Amino acid sequence: MTVTSTADLTVKTERPDVVAGALAPELAEKIPRTRIEVVKGDGEVRIHIEADDNNALRAALNSYIRWANVAEETAKEARAR
Repeated sequence: MTVTSTADLTVKTERPDVVAGALAPELAEKIPRTRIEVVKGDGEVRIHIEADDNNALRAALNSYIRWANVAEETAKEARAR
């Protein structure tokens, strides 16, 4: 498999454990033509995506951005209660 497209996304968050934990099950579900790594850091979650083509990269980026946003918003809502 030849990598033609890559993206690095950093999600700044007060709850990197929650966001990374929410993304973990998605790593088991393979997005076709992609390889994805999620690394929890201090105040952030880094997502590295390698894809065979731009369409696969776009699909993976859209999915991971949406999932990270849902995890972050859910964590904020839970703290507010």
